[in-house]
Amino acid sequence: METRKIKGMKKYVLTLILIISLVSFTKAQDSSETKDLESWTSIGLKYKINKKWTVELLEQYRLKENISVTDQYFSQLEGAYKLNKNLSLGAGLRYIRSNDNKGNVQGYENHFRYHFDISLKHKINEFTLKHRLRYQNKNELGVSEVDGDYAKKNLRFKTSISYDFKDWKFDPKFAAEIFNRSQTGGDNGFSKYRLTLGTSYNMKSAGKIDLYYRMEKELNTSLPKTTNIIGLKYTYTLKNK
Repeated sequence: METRKIKGMKKYVLTLILIISLVSFTKAQDSSETKDLESWTSIGLKYKINKKWTVELLEQYRLKENISVTDQYFSQLEGAYKLNKNLSLGAGLRYIRSNDNKGNVQGYENHFRYHFDISLKHKINEFTLKHRLRYQNKNELGVSEVDGDYAKKNLRFKTSISYDFKDWKFDPKFAAEIFNRSQTGGDNGFSKYRLTLGTSYNMKSAGKIDLYYRMEKELNTSLPKTTNIIGLKYTYTLKNK
């Protein structure tokens, strides 16, 4: 009887994920919205110092305007510390080259961003649930507040669920994330959300590949933008022996 309940729960959760994804992606086709298709390609080198500490160097390149124009590329260094098997803390630094191709003044801008995380992970049978709360702060380098550049602050909450299928290497993952913006002179409050559906393939000693489809939608604006994103990430992990 208990086994039937567990199987029923699995089918229910997987069906719910599929319905949410389909509904959200369908709404993204609303003619009252502006739309775009982007690609995010990244490569990461992760180093597990010990059972507690991990550092990662990430390089990412993004294309916008239906994958035809460079949006930005960045380098990011981040670290994580495991308090226990379920709870961890993290922090990261990111240097960004952003392509501003709108308005009278165009060209590449230099931005700097930092963030702090607290993450919680737990398992329920074959399901793995992860929750992350992130604070991030971003501003343009070389432009002061006098010139109108104020730090863009975001409080982000992300929750995700994955399922471990027996004898199957492409386990599905679903994630939802909400952004709450705080900026001097700007519109504050919930600004956008993201829904992500993806999978990963672990090649063991050769690294791991993540492939995902993400929908990002702006909130609390008269003409919200919906961005569909195709993402690919390769990560190679080194371990301290």
